[in-house]
Amino acid sequence: MASVPLPNGRSTVALHERAEANLRFIRETMERAALFTAVPGWGMVAVGLTATVAAILSAAQPSLWRWLLVWLGEAGLALTIGASAMWHKARRQDHSLASAAARRFFLAFVPPLVVGGLLSIVLVGHGVYDLLPGTWLLLYGTGVMASGAFSVRVIPLLGLVFLLLGGITLFLPFQVANWAMGLGFGVFHIGFGLVIARKYGG
Repeated sequence: MASVPLPNGRSTVALHERAEANLRFIRETMERAALFTAVPGWGMVAVGLTATVAAILSAAQPSLWRWLLVWLGEAGLALTIGASAMWHKARRQDHSLASAAARRFFLAFVPPLVVGGLLSIVLVGHGVYDLLPGTWLLLYGTGVMASGAFSVRVIPLLGLVFLLLGGITLFLPFQVANWAMGLGFGVFHIGFGLVIARKYGG
């Protein structure tokens, strides 16, 4: 479709080009405004159950190194469960994990976890095991709260709860801090997971 010339020599933009531009703008705006809703409630419940078991097992370990191995194994298992449950929920809801909303969610969630991993290496290298529980809870809470800005409203609340618990845990004796992790990664995940599963489609 040709453009229509104006008396001053300029021409109007072709109608179909303007329509395409408007549709593209609307689509991009809606995508930016969309929330990431594929956070898996039942997956969180499963992670909470395994974390509760990990807290019990780790408390019975005879050495700090074996205590650490239990929680590292739990972290790997939780990552596997969470990723699988998220993929299944996104597929069921016909949502893409490569959408703009998902990318914003992951860009907010992942960096604090990476920082937590690096700090863990440093703390273990210096033998400062007693700071690990509080550090893990704080940085996980930071990631959850930040990513919650792009997800359903209960997610930032979960992050805030982890931040408060992590701050307290930093000042607790090591044996008590282990149970604080069981409370956070176990009980809180189960409770919030049930809420998400009930209100946000599984």
